Amino acid sequence: MTPTETLKHEHKIIQLVLAGARREGERVQSTGRMHVEKAQKMVDFFSNFVDRCHHAKEEKHLFLMLEQRGMSARSGPIAVMVEEHRQGRRMIASIAKALPRAAAGHKSALAAVGENLLSYVELLRQHIDKEDNVLYPMADGVLTPEDQQALAGAFEKVEAEEMGEGLHEKYHQLAHELEKG
Repeated sequence: MTPTETLKHEHKIIQLVLAGARREGERVQSTGRMHVEKAQKMVDFFSNFVDRCHHAKEEKHLFLMLEQRGMSARSGPIAVMVEEHRQGRRMIASIAKALPRAAAGHKSALAAVGENLLSYVELLRQHIDKEDNVLYPMADGVLTPEDQQALAGAFEKVEAEEMGEGLHEKYHQLAHELEKG
């Protein structure tokens, strides 16, 4: 599997949780109630699997290698992706901050959780589409076989060293649990 195929596979796992997050965000908005434990697990998944694992592979490895191959990090697809990662982090931080008050039934906190979940879902769905259909094909066009091999090794290292042994698999299982909702 090439590095971009690995990232696309992770997108499919992320999409499972986005489907559950959309349902939970809509539920919060329509009923004023939330599944606290589920929302906490979603924040965990988005913070760790999406940001610490998936986005780390992109920002620390793929994007840097693409820069070395002549792509600009200041404009174009890489700059857009990095900015969208930042936007997503802010949304997840807002959800995490609002969760304790939302769990206690505070309407403004519940509204913040619902709104940020739905905004995050929309952001990531569009983000994934851009990566899968624009950035990754561009990457595959400029990366050498040696680059691909180096990235594959770097991605494995992220999973083993930054995430920890077994955590990648844990988050795959959690994604299936959250998607079923």
